[in-house]
Amino acid sequence: MSTATEAHTIEEATDLAADKALDARAERLLSLDALRGITVAAMILVNNPGTWGAVYAPLRHAEWHGWTPTDLIFPFFLFIVGVSIALALARRNQYPNREGGGSSSGGAQRDLFLKIIKRAIIIFALGLIIYGFPYYQLSTIRIPGVLQRIAVCYLIASIIFLKTRWRTQAIIASALLLVYWLVMILAPVPVLGAGDLSKEGNFAAYIDRLLMPGHLWTPVYDPEGLLSTVPAIATTLFGVLAGQWMQSRRAAMEKVAGLFIVGAFAIIIGWAWGGLFPINKALWTSSYTVFTAGMALQFLGLFYWLIDVKGFRRAAAPFVIFGVNALAVYALSSMVAIAIDTWNVAGRSGSPETIKEFSYNLIFASWASPVNASLLWAFSYVLIWFGLAALLYWRRIFIKV
Repeated sequence: MSTATEAHTIEEATDLAADKALDARAERLLSLDALRGITVAAMILVNNPGTWGAVYAPLRHAEWHGWTPTDLIFPFFLFIVGVSIALALARRNQYPNREGGGSSSGGAQRDLFLKIIKRAIIIFALGLIIYGFPYYQLSTIRIPGVLQRIAVCYLIASIIFLKTRWRTQAIIASALLLVYWLVMILAPVPVLGAGDLSKEGNFAAYIDRLLMPGHLWTPVYDPEGLLSTVPAIATTLFGVLAGQWMQSRRAAMEKVAGLFIVGAFAIIIGWAWGGLFPINKALWTSSYTVFTAGMALQFLGLFYWLIDVKGFRRAAAPFVIFGVNALAVYALSSMVAIAIDTWNVAGRSGSPETIKEFSYNLIFASWASPVNASLLWAFSYVLIWFGLAALLYWRRIFIKV
């Protein structure tokens, strides 16, 4: 065997061993599936009370400034998207080019980018399909939304991950938060001026009304609007950074400690920043971004310690079942919720009622107090979708986009 051929063979063997080692590190974290699952279950729970007129306070969003447990759900999901980006794209990003990221093969990198763009487009379109259902009035369809924000954050965070190192990613995330803060404080809104963080007066709402009139969640503002997606990208990048930490060769308990320590600092920084730029989910303020990222780090550390380190996998199984088909369950549950709250049947008094009103009044409201009946409906709705998720899981059907 020639020296050149021998060297080539050794190089191939080394690359194969490295690939296998990386695959082992990039294996699916059961704790991440469980955290994703409990997050999606919480999404379904808070989005589907029996009646919005009777809901326990922790299951509502904060009226404006401040936060409730419900305000942690969406940033947790974006954070998890970021962790998943780091895990899923790690193998292709293992041998970066000299410019600082991406596959060393131009064709492979191009194919990967096309897959990312295609996935983002599908998720964005799915969000539009949900909000348009069932009548699809294009003149008033809501353009921003939960899945739309997920799609944009996934697309931009994936590209940043593939083209940069972790230090650059941290700098970009920090810069996004600082620039957003300065814009929201200093950029003037016509007539109202600068620094007004009210629903009507904030600069993000002004931009949304200017660019997407008639296509927002309310006539005044949209909690998933255009400008407020900028700090949401930072939330996703914090997840990307956490995912790279989880892939490192450090000992498991060192990873847990790192998640808890950094998470605690982020919570403190976010809380302190809130004195200057209030914690606000609808505006996705910079303080809210850092605060919720800290909370997400704490929960990821807890789940990783309990499930992947201590081995409490059986207890995590219900959440894992939700987590492996999270996007499909969320989308389908949203469309069914819209359908039963839109289509009418003959009520007990003879007047038409929506399917939801009829079922809710018959099953729960007839005997339970309003807030308990509303909560029981929400729990029941979650259980129904857990049943479907369990069926898919047992049949090894995993719906991906």
